[in-house]
Amino acid sequence: MPIREYIAADPAHGCDHCRKGYEEVEAVGAEPAKRCPRCGSPVERQFSAPSVGASKSGLDDRARSAGFTKLKKLGGGEYEKKY
Repeated sequence: MPIREYIAADPAHGCDHCRKGYEEVEAVGAEPAKRCPRCGSPVERQFSAPSVGASKSGLDDRARSAGFTKLKKLGGGEYEKKY
């Protein structure tokens, strides 16, 4: 389920919770929240960057065992061989 961010539509009205912004875990097809769950003030959904973490699939280990080479760019057209 995605985490959606909300903030008060009018910062002058609302509690600290919605003025600062808050997150809600919602179903994919759920309608966006229209009111703050604490004070009932109107809220707007915010656009946010997705959270993408590092791969834990062992890609480097599999690539090394398959015979691939990984290079790290040092600058000026120079590379260092990692494996």
